Amino acid sequence: MALTAGIVGLPNVGKSTLFNAITQAGALSANYPFATIDPNVGIVEVPDARLQKLTELVNPKKTVPTAFEFTDIAGIVKGASKGEGLGNQFLSHIRQVDAICHVVRAFEDENITHVSGQVDPISDIETINLELILADLETVSKRIDRVAKMARQKEKDAVAEYAVLEKVKEALENETPARAVEFSDDQQKIVKGLHLLTSKPILYAANVSEDEIGEEDNERVKQIREFAANENAEVIVVCAKIEAEIAELEGEEKNEFLEDLGIAESGLDQLIKATYNLLGLATYFTAGEQEVRAWTFKEGMTAPQCAGIIHTDFERGFIRAETVSYEDLTDAGTMAKAKDRGRVRLEGKEYLVKDGDVIHFRFNV
Repeated sequence: MALTAGIVGLPNVGKSTLFNAITQAGALSANYPFATIDPNVGIVEVPDARLQKLTELVNPKKTVPTAFEFTDIAGIVKGASKGEGLGNQFLSHIRQVDAICHVVRAFEDENITHVSGQVDPISDIETINLELILADLETVSKRIDRVAKMARQKEKDAVAEYAVLEKVKEALENETPARAVEFSDDQQKIVKGLHLLTSKPILYAANVSEDEIGEEDNERVKQIREFAANENAEVIVVCAKIEAEIAELEGEEKNEFLEDLGIAESGLDQLIKATYNLLGLATYFTAGEQEVRAWTFKEGMTAPQCAGIIHTDFERGFIRAETVSYEDLTDAGTMAKAKDRGRVRLEGKEYLVKDGDVIHFRFNV
């Protein structure tokens, strides 16, 4: 699934450091605005303990995790919607991603300058939100000018779109993002076609200091959580600097480091999983002697559509999906025992694949 999450934030909040930790791609990180000019794209593996368990059961020749893209987008500054700094370029990069991971600075460090001179997470969030809102308001206003005449002539589609545009415009003028507005299913289709920046799902990454990792939320993190709650958005607490160190460790060394920090799971692993869920993504597995593999699919996809993720021939010649849940398979211990227990099902073209399904596709082309 070619879906991308964009990492955004003001300059010097730790975006590139976090991106480097996620992807180990070596994006430039420097203590001045616009250290990242072009968007950096990295492929990140999705942590999933189920994949390791299936590998132990099947003992394949190789194991392949699922992955998706993170894009590190250069720091946005006030006035970006009017083209200030590299505003137009940055906004176009955000327009190309499917979800937003907003990194917010929640730490003090006199050696790292803040673009506005002081650390104020809510002000930082509002600065970026306002730029996205202003950019959307321009998009909507231009569209209204085009649609209004057809709506006055009672063209059905134009009337429906005009009503949605007016609803979105009112929300934006009240500094409310489009994602916070309730729409009917038909209206949602119209909104989707507008490709608005503020309609993209969002989560917040609160970047704390090394001393505060594993502790109760500091006051700034609490402020971010309160703000995010109004949008029903999730907040993940990370220390980008420590995450960069963790990213260089593997296996027991990584586990020991986390244990020393007093945390069960790295902030990055939490962030990757949360972003994966934010995109409405889920995982199914294929498991055989050659490989055990995790596949990303969009929730609500049918068995043939999921088969097509592997190869278009699988979807075109789809016959059946031999399916067992991860829980049933691991409980049985082997596919043969799962079959004996009647846990393996033959699903047809209408079957909606579920997260954790282990599938063998039958097809003929």
